[in-house]
Amino acid sequence: MKRHRFDLFSFMAGGLFTVIAVLYLVASLNGFSVSGRIVMPITFIVLGAAGLAGAVAAMSRRGRGPDA
Repeated sequence: MKRHRFDLFSFMAGGLFTVIAVLYLVASLNGFSVSGRIVMPITFIVLGAAGLAGAVAAMSRRGRGPDA
């Protein structure tokens, strides 16, 4: 199998969706309800932060600073 570079955005997205799935699973087993009004904005904020972190990491790998 060919090795590839670590993709931070994909890692964060996979981890986030795993956490959301476990949250819904635990809530359903305990009789609690999870509000989508809270989960969806947090999901978008975390994915946006992961995208920003991935962009900054890619820029630093290329040797460019944010001012270039």
